[in-house]
Amino acid sequence: MKILHLYYDLMNLYGDYANISALSRILEKNGLQHTVHRLSITDEIDFNEYDFVYIGSGSEENEKIVLTHLARYKENLKDYIESEKLLLMTGNAFEMLGSSIKSFLGDFEGLGLFDFSVIEQDKTRTTADAVFSFEKGLQTLVGFVNKCSTTEGISTPLFSVEMGLGNAENDNVEGLAYKNLFGTHLTGPILVKNPEFLGYIASLLAGKALKTDAFTYEKKAYDITLKKLRERK
Repeated sequence: MKILHLYYDLMNLYGDYANISALSRILEKNGLQHTVHRLSITDEIDFNEYDFVYIGSGSEENEKIVLTHLARYKENLKDYIESEKLLLMTGNAFEMLGSSIKSFLGDFEGLGLFDFSVIEQDKTRTTADAVFSFEKGLQTLVGFVNKCSTTEGISTPLFSVEMGLGNAENDNVEGLAYKNLFGTHLTGPILVKNPEFLGYIASLLAGKALKTDAFTYEKKAYDITLKKLRERK
C-alpha cells in the first residue's frame, strides 16, 4: 500500500503529521506493509499512484499557496475521488474542493469539485471542543475545531454535531463526505484522539477489518475526553 502525505510542510498545523503516524502504526500492528511518501509544491503529483492521500490543515496564507499548486492536478484528483480511493482532509484543507473561497486575502476560485462556497474573515476565529457523531455506527468522535470560515452548500456532510461548531453558524452538521473522501475541521489530531475512527479508515484502506488492540492508551484517553466533554454540556 502506498500512502501520500501531501503538503506535509505547509499544511501541518495542530500536529497533523501524527495522523499518518497513527495510520502507519495500526497497519504495522496488523502486519501490513506500506510506504509513506511526502510531497509538496515543488513536486509533481500523480494521485493514481496512491491508495490513501492525506492533507492536513494550514494557515489561510498557506492554504492559498497550496490551492494554486493543487489546481494543476484537479482532474487527476477528481479521478482519484471518483475511483473511491481514500482521501482524508482535515482543518481547512477540504475547503479547497469547493467552488470559491471569499477571503480577507482576496477572492479565490476553488477546485470546483463540489458546489459549496467558503467565506473567511480575519477578525475573529471561532474555536470549540467538539463531539461529533458518524452515521457508520461508530463511536462519537472527539476533538477541537479552530477556524475563521463558514461553509455553505455542502449537501453530503460527514458528521452530526452533538457539541461544537458545524459548517456554518447554527449548523448541526459538519464536514464533507463523498464516496471515500472524508473532510472535516475536527483536529486533535483526529486519528490519534479517535482510535475507532482510525480503525475504520485503516480497514477501508486494507479492505478488511483490522485490530485496534494495541491502542489501549488512546482508547482510555478517548473515554476520558468524551466523559469530560459531556459533563460540560
